[in-house]
Amino acid sequence: MKWFNRLLVSLLLLVTAVSAFAQRQVTIKVLQTSDVHGALFPYDFIRNTPTDGSLARVYTYVKQERSNPNQQVVLLDNGDILQGQPTVYYSNFVDSTSPNIISQMLNFMGYDAATVGNHDIEAGPAVYRKVERESKFPWLAANAVSTKTGKPVFKPYVVLERNGVRIAVLGLITPGIPKWLPGILWPNMQFNDMVESANYWVKYIQKKEKPHIVIGLFHSGHDASYGGADATGSHNENASLLVAQQVPGFDVVLVGHDHDRVARKVVNIKGDSVLILDPGASARMLSEAIITLNLNRQGKVESKMVSGRLAEMKNYQPDPEFMDYFAEFYRKVSDFVSRPIGQFTKPMSSADAYFGPTAFMDFIHDVQLKISGADISFAAPLSFVANIDSGKITISDMFKLYRFENFLYTMELTGKEIDGFLEHSASLWFNTMTSIDDNLLRFKEENGRKRLFANYYNFDSAAGIYYTIDVTKPAGDRVTITHMADGSPYDENKTYRVAINSYRGNGGGGHLTEGAGIPHNQLQQRVVKSTDKDLRLYMMKYIEGQGEISPQCHNYWIIVPVEWAKSAMERDRKILFNNRPND
Repeated sequence: MKWFNRLLVSLLLLVTAVSAFAQRQVTIKVLQTSDVHGALFPYDFIRNTPTDGSLARVYTYVKQERSNPNQQVVLLDNGDILQGQPTVYYSNFVDSTSPNIISQMLNFMGYDAATVGNHDIEAGPAVYRKVERESKFPWLAANAVSTKTGKPVFKPYVVLERNGVRIAVLGLITPGIPKWLPGILWPNMQFNDMVESANYWVKYIQKKEKPHIVIGLFHSGHDASYGGADATGSHNENASLLVAQQVPGFDVVLVGHDHDRVARKVVNIKGDSVLILDPGASARMLSEAIITLNLNRQGKVESKMVSGRLAEMKNYQPDPEFMDYFAEFYRKVSDFVSRPIGQFTKPMSSADAYFGPTAFMDFIHDVQLKISGADISFAAPLSFVANIDSGKITISDMFKLYRFENFLYTMELTGKEIDGFLEHSASLWFNTMTSIDDNLLRFKEENGRKRLFANYYNFDSAAGIYYTIDVTKPAGDRVTITHMADGSPYDENKTYRVAINSYRGNGGGGHLTEGAGIPHNQLQQRVVKSTDKDLRLYMMKYIEGQGEISPQCHNYWIIVPVEWAKSAMERDRKILFNNRPND
């Protein structure tokens, strides 16, 4: 019997060896950028300072990983790359006849696919369709669907092959776009629920393509309850994690849109593990998923291991080949942002705008009222801290002053709706003070630190009316509008013309829908007119026309009790600016 046992063991070892020999191992490394926002070079053309991120640094890392013969590299972008820095503004709107810098760079770097982001849509169809045509890879968004045909208006997915391994990449875009962007930027489109879309497309892909790996490339955040949203409702803005948990089939879900940094695993409804990676913004970090497969002789997956991390780009030098190839474009952008357009007699800062009226915000209000001819203006700071010095003003300063390519709307609102709008803003902005020792600003605890309860770009103030905000009163009953700027009485029943940016005018922040109580489907009916170009451009023209600007604070509003607010401001400044977010 001993000889039989020895024979049996030998046979088992032989079978194992043959089986192992018949298998082959393939390692796929998936690299993801997201929310690059024009950070192409290691230089911030707005603040005129070097940066830790950039595609130039990313390319150094990508070349390093591609040089490893033991792995196959897939390079993906997750959207919001066409907006943010003067680099992309220049290519999108100033020199729009040349090939777009984004299609040039992503082609140069050898990207395999990209998902469309909401700020890419914001650039307008002339821009994003041009970039799509020029790209040597597909732009994805399965849930951006034609209202005419019912089919995706971008490619829904792509199947990539690496060393016999089929990798399906499904792209989805946040369905929140109609709440932020005017319909002229997304003509004949609708944005379907992400979970429903993923359910359909994963089944379709698995049946038709039979992939070894399925990757979700979702321009949508991971926190489905963000901003008080109902995670169980449809069309959630930040549904990436919901898809990973509720739709079986994904090995990796790559996240964007929220500028957060995430590297963890979740379990889906079938008990399978799904890797979640989110690299944040401005190419400071790169997502890296490592998928190792053992395939049998028939090419079927015997085993699969998935791991991931975020790689920091500041440790990598900008690639010399990249910098040399795009040196002429770099020079053009440098010349563009350095062009003087006028003079300011006083410095301005948005840092003061959290604690009362400022020259910074009132300059924006003044320009909006001048352009629109409206009675009242609404605006919020669009950069957490933006400092503009006195003296020569250049185009780069305009990107500090006004960060986004919003249009300017003129809308009709009743006096009562305007009051509701301001009450909503105040509820996001200010705490309910019960003593002089309380915070003025509304904070929340996050990881043991105080953060603003809401995003600063939702802190709208008004011009053209005089009003008070009583922070001792409960939310919804704080704002008292006393009279118009010209001294005439304010009438809640009268209809006024209001200057407001297109993000807010389309429902962003909830000021018009939740605050003023206007149904979302009625907002466009209230728009009397709109600019055809971004508001920043009109501001530039205004400054050029004036030559010299003396910024003034008109003190249209005041926080009461004054002594309480004054006492709290000093404490809150330290909290606010010691816990500064990435802007």
